[in-house]
Amino acid sequence: MNHHETTTDASGEAAEPTAFDLIGGEPGIAALVARFYDLMERDAAYAELRAIHAPDLGAIRDKLSWYLTGWLGGPDLYERRFGHPRLRARHLPFSIGTLERDQWVACMTRALDDTVPNEPLRAGLLRAMAQLADHMRNRAD
Repeated sequence: MNHHETTTDASGEAAEPTAFDLIGGEPGIAALVARFYDLMERDAAYAELRAIHAPDLGAIRDKLSWYLTGWLGGPDLYERRFGHPRLRARHLPFSIGTLERDQWVACMTRALDDTVPNEPLRAGLLRAMAQLADHMRNRAD
């Protein structure tokens, strides 16, 4: 579906646009994810966060794009490939404390600021993503 089309609900009524629609569909998510990982790779402020990722970020870039597509109300691209996200379980192999959480949130804040002009959408996404990031912590500080 083109992200500019109006969707309909089960009754045939026009549905409210999803966050996926508001962010610009897959191109909007791709821009956000690209900016996030570009910042993480290039800015020393995110060194500890970068260190817990694989040297090649290609696969994780795709996974985050697929996950966000479904999470924001678009097609369930991640689940079709990997099943239920089980985010906390999938992050357990990585040591994530307050520092890594804070770096992730700071990096995502910058990426959202740079790619999502819709302020209410940006603020809502950041609130939800910060809660998810906090839930990923698995190391006592």
